[in-house]
Amino acid sequence: MSAAAPLEPPREAVIDAASFAVASGATPPQLADLERFRELLADWNERMNLVGPATLEVFWSRHAWDSAQLLLLAPDALTWADLGAGAGLPGVVLAILGKGRPGFHVDLVESMSKRCKFLSEAVSALDLPATVRHDRAENLDLSVDIVTARACAPLSRLLGYARPYLRRGATGLFLKGQDVVADMHEATIYWDYDAEVIPSLSDPRGRIVRVRRLGRARKV
Repeated sequence: MSAAAPLEPPREAVIDAASFAVASGATPPQLADLERFRELLADWNERMNLVGPATLEVFWSRHAWDSAQLLLLAPDALTWADLGAGAGLPGVVLAILGKGRPGFHVDLVESMSKRCKFLSEAVSALDLPATVRHDRAENLDLSVDIVTARACAPLSRLLGYARPYLRRGATGLFLKGQDVVADMHEATIYWDYDAEVIPSLSDPRGRIVRVRRLGRARKV
């Protein structure tokens, strides 16, 4: 009897702009802004490493929908901070979809100056309700409804970056990959926190970690 072939992990569904509009409720002007953002991302990606080049071919699922799904988890949130905002994901996408909504604002927090230049161009070109913060996340004194991050750092470090925001009442929504269980387990060495793991709508391998309470782990 031959051994069973190993199962392939589930793959993300690839969607186009029209499917994204149906899933997210994006308007034609928002789709136009997202397309312009995709073009900016592709242009700058030739000069600096913002995203994997191949992922631009699946922009609407890998980047746009992956970012936009956060709005479904916090529909009433108006103020957001995107830590390690580098490529503008999810922050710029959120700002595009919140554009024109009274009180909506995204702080794009990034410590690398080159990436701040890209973010500043995107914010200016698209006239977004966003501010680029060239600083380390933990140095800023910001009060927001939601603190988020994508591909920023392991959760053990990310929670340290997000702690000032969480202490001021923010909820954390962190986009993570398929290794989230091990990531969260390691974080318990340093942190005592309450978290909910939510399946990603853009990729069956992805997860969103929602954090509402954070404290230091007790020393044994």
